Amino acid sequence: MNHAQYLFVLAACVVVTLPLELSGSRVYRRPRRLARAVLPVAVVFLVWDALAIAAEAWRFDPAFVSGVRAPFGIPLEEVLFFVVVPICGLLTYETVVRVGRLVRRNRRVRR
Repeated sequence: MNHAQYLFVLAACVVVTLPLELSGSRVYRRPRRLARAVLPVAVVFLVWDALAIAAEAWRFDPAFVSGVRAPFGIPLEEVLFFVVVPICGLLTYETVVRVGRLVRRNRRVRR
């Protein structure tokens, strides 16, 4: 299981936050907006990773990654990290905002 640990953690992040989308957060349903939020930051950090790997400032333990590499030697799991984790964060944020609106609306109605 070691080679797939990073992928399992990313999959768990998706599974845990997927109900937030199904409850109405609509993050996946707005793909252009999602791409504009996630891709610029992902590119910056992937370039940073590529530079750090090239400079041998850090590496990824082969025991914990699948061995599939993107360009510049970045493990597939690291590329997915910079997409999955921000999406999970956006799902959480959108849900908190939506629930906050509902709570405020209910407070106004009760007064």
